[in-house]
Amino acid sequence: MKKILALFLIGLSFILSSCSGASRTIALTSSDYHFDPNTFTIPAGQEITVNIDNEGFVSHQFVIFKLGTDAGSKIGPEDQENIYWRFEVAPGHADSATFIAPSEPGEYFITCGIFGHLEAGMSGSLIVVDSDS
Repeated sequence: MKKILALFLIGLSFILSSCSGASRTIALTSSDYHFDPNTFTIPAGQEITVNIDNEGFVSHQFVIFKLGTDAGSKIGPEDQENIYWRFEVAPGHADSATFIAPSEPGEYFITCGIFGHLEAGMSGSLIVVDSDS
């Protein structure tokens, strides 16, 4: 009986955590020049796996800016201090990496850090929600 109750509670915990809409995995396709999808919701402070399939003909980066910052109309060397995390995938390849989500809930700016890609429209949002939600 205790095993059944434990399994039930584990299952219920999984269902409730899934209801928040936050995921510990970001799966996206990058191409020339957009992310699909371009908005993601993740839990604050958790380890997040990013899976990127780069279907483009050039390298693409997944760059998360610190809360309250963005690159403006184009990304440049002056933006380095505002970058929270960056990951690059070669053209025609798929790759994965992990990072720890920011601890502060909010909407974070994401873009491709390759010169000219932001200007071509390659950006989006990372929504970090309280992991207790």
